[in-house]
Amino acid sequence: MPLRVGYVREHFSSPLLQYAETDGGKTFVLVECPSGTGQLITRLTNDEIDVAIALTDPLISGIAKGSEHYKLVGSFVTTPLNWAVITGRDTKYKTVSELRGTTLGISRYGSGSQTMAFVMALQQGWPTDKLQFKLNNDIRGLLDSVNDGTTSAFMWEWFTTKPFVDAGEARFIGSVPTPWPSWLIAAHPTRAQADFLRTFLSTLTIYVRTFDSQEKRAHEDIEFIKEKFGYPEEDIKAWLKTVGYPQDCAAIPRKVIADTLNVLEKAGYIKGPEDGFDVSYFVDTNIVKLV
Repeated sequence: MPLRVGYVREHFSSPLLQYAETDGGKTFVLVECPSGTGQLITRLTNDEIDVAIALTDPLISGIAKGSEHYKLVGSFVTTPLNWAVITGRDTKYKTVSELRGTTLGISRYGSGSQTMAFVMALQQGWPTDKLQFKLNNDIRGLLDSVNDGTTSAFMWEWFTTKPFVDAGEARFIGSVPTPWPSWLIAAHPTRAQADFLRTFLSTLTIYVRTFDSQEKRAHEDIEFIKEKFGYPEEDIKAWLKTVGYPQDCAAIPRKVIADTLNVLEKAGYIKGPEDGFDVSYFVDTNIVKLV
């Protein structure tokens, strides 16, 4: 059976979409998860997908909090994600500091929108145990919430949100880049057949390297993203200057896991064991190389 690969339909997924077009469902089928990483983790847990391409911090924090429904099996994006802090078009909030003590919108519990709220609070010096959240499911629910006043702000990837800001539906009041590479690949420890998974990762590496090449970035990447996502060319060019992909999707630097755990612990989002976390526990060592 082909792997069921969960993903978020965003510009970051372009190499995956190119691979899917040529694979034709032989190795894998795509399962879109518009609500983001929280939904991806839920679907891994509920046997709706076998593999997830998802945000680094929720994947790692989920395992740290005891999930046994997946292990890390690869890398997808090696650069940070720039999280925009977004409020409603007519709200009183002008700066991030004004959000202290307010209710923040998140897509799902355990999502990147929640973990990054803890990172923002850590940076701002707020007590992280006092954070308040309202569940809003997806980008549309989050936008409605900041405009009807039930939340003060939410966090989402900058370029994904920019069209809504350009249209006057919301405002940017700040940004918080992740202190770690932004996307990893996880798989269910038994449902994801090893041979299919190794083929998927090795072939995805070819598509990622091609997409990441200077030659493709100059023209073909831009045209692909314009066609698939309808973003303005200037936004695509600006994003391409900020993003990088791995040379090997089947390898994860130990430092990525260790650094992410360290920040999430400091932010109060996870609590480590007395003797510290064992980085190798977070990965499927039969599939991925820790480097």
